[in-house]
Amino acid sequence: MPICAKTFWAATVCFATLLPAYGRAEGIDTEHLFGFMIGTDVGDLGEREFQSQTTGRFSKSGGRYRALSQELELEFVPARNFRIEMGTTFASYDINGVPGFDDRRQLAWQGVSLDLRYRLMERDTSPFGLTFAVTSHADRIDDSTAAVVRNYGMELTLAFDRELIPNFVITALNLTYQPEWTRLAATGAAEPVSTIGAAFAAMAQIRPGFFLGGEARYLRRYEGIGLEELAGHALFIGPTAYFKLSQRSRLTLAWSVQAWGRSAGSPSALDLVNFERQQARVVFGVNF
Repeated sequence: MPICAKTFWAATVCFATLLPAYGRAEGIDTEHLFGFMIGTDVGDLGEREFQSQTTGRFSKSGGRYRALSQELELEFVPARNFRIEMGTTFASYDINGVPGFDDRRQLAWQGVSLDLRYRLMERDTSPFGLTFAVTSHADRIDDSTAAVVRNYGMELTLAFDRELIPNFVITALNLTYQPEWTRLAATGAAEPVSTIGAAFAAMAQIRPGFFLGGEARYLRRYEGIGLEELAGHALFIGPTAYFKLSQRSRLTLAWSVQAWGRSAGSPSALDLVNFERQQARVVFGVNF
């Protein structure tokens, strides 16, 4: 196991021993359980939450690449099984010597997003939970290169989850399709791309309110929104931890490394053109 993964697990376990025990007698709530995936739970009717999501992406095919995004979100549950989330994102970049990228060091407001989720099936009354999610965003900064752009995109997700051992072990599956349209401000050139993916996660409740597990995500990037030409693909794997800090607050930590991949026309065993080598995420939320 890589040193950074060992450090993650050691820090997580040590932190968990300091937490008070908070249980959930009616079963596991998967709404915010995962780092890079989503669960099928959408919250209780009338629930309101504030969430801070920090995502770091590190290392490209050469040079120095560090990208950090900070998203602030408000979540509402106006109707049973239906959740609305609105967010805004700030991003910072430190790019130097990366092939195909301009050198940049900047901090800027990136854009806004809207996330709608509807739960179609509940785990308590069905063999598994099922939720359909649509996330749309409009950005003025390119997510990868940090160039000034007009970017519009969405992510369509089918989420499944099931408790294998009641109140102890849960698994989840996400199937995604992400079309994006980007117009460069400098040249006016349009660049439509799309990404499809499948992700699997398993989490175990080590103690009440403390979960440990992992996520594996396989992503394929295409030129054009109709999956016309494969640009590259990658497999990410890594650990995830969830902490219920109190009755109203929570914390999710996730780290993921590209274990395998390839960009179009490259013999390399990794795709560091379309994706990063490492990704990390910290999510803090509080009900109000």
